[in-house]
Amino acid sequence: MFIKNCWYVIAWDKEVPAEGLLARTVINVPLVLWRDTQGKVIAFEDRCCHRGAPLSMGRKEGGDCVRCMYHGLVFDKTGQCVAAPAQNRIPPQMKVRAFPVVETHRWVWVWMGDPALADEKLIPQTPWLDHPEWRSLDGYLHYDTNYLLIADNLLDFSHLPYLHPTSVGGSHDYASVLPKVERRERGVYLTKWVKDTDPPAYSAKYGNYPPGQKVDRWMFYEFQVPGVLLMDSGMVPAGNNAAEGERVNAIAFRGCQALTPETDNSTHYFFAHCHNFLIDQPEVTQSIHNGILTAFEEDRQMITLQDRNLRLDPTFKMQPLSVDAGLGQFRWVVDQMIKREQSEEPHAAA
Repeated sequence: MFIKNCWYVIAWDKEVPAEGLLARTVINVPLVLWRDTQGKVIAFEDRCCHRGAPLSMGRKEGGDCVRCMYHGLVFDKTGQCVAAPAQNRIPPQMKVRAFPVVETHRWVWVWMGDPALADEKLIPQTPWLDHPEWRSLDGYLHYDTNYLLIADNLLDFSHLPYLHPTSVGGSHDYASVLPKVERRERGVYLTKWVKDTDPPAYSAKYGNYPPGQKVDRWMFYEFQVPGVLLMDSGMVPAGNNAAEGERVNAIAFRGCQALTPETDNSTHYFFAHCHNFLIDQPEVTQSIHNGILTAFEEDRQMITLQDRNLRLDPTFKMQPLSVDAGLGQFRWVVDQMIKREQSEEPHAAA
């Protein structure tokens, strides 16, 4: 089960071409994306209303229409069929579902539920993705697992020193500090300070710190439904009152990550790790991206094998620890939103 009335990241802006079509599945619904003559992204269900053929195998015509290349039906950008060979009268029910779409800060968002509830104010804000004072590279991974297992991983960073010892991990004392977890209406907010610890290898080199320099690390992040992580993280030389707001000689990042369920057992993972230092050196941005990608590949390998283990024994029950507070709270929010949507569906009251 998935939340329907929320915004899902469906693509990076550059993935939707000025000409041509992009196919992508979200919460078990096949979608096709394209741009009209004004450059606006349009999203249809990728299923022709005639025989169910994929419109993504079709073509754009006249700038603002798409033709199905199975039997030649033409649809305007509202999804209405406006032409069909040998069909003088087009029945009004000949249409495909169109979805609300918003393109902002380089991510393309689609609303999968009731279009009347598609409030753009609910879109998580990611201004660092295209801000002139920040740099990052576009990231994408595909998982053959349910998105909630990946969300669990992102909501418990005590795994960093063990799964990522040579990249984002740092020393083991990082795992011994529990974050503060606050449940919010559409997700959770976590805050964590780890003081007088070793810096993680992937970013220590950018601080120009002397050998053996201890640091204070912070990690503040919000995890919003359906699976969007917005992170403020970094480090500063230890003993500089960083927790009180004095981040002198700090190395700071803004992480933007989005989990979009493709099916019950597969997930799109969009990410960027933005930085505001050495932004005139593209090799630094590339190096940071490579380090994060290495860590995320380590995550994917572990979570994929974890998923395999869980599928082998559906009766297995995971035993919670204190570090699971964030993921437990987030799953509760998701469950409550799904139950609320189900209770509000028209058939529920019948």
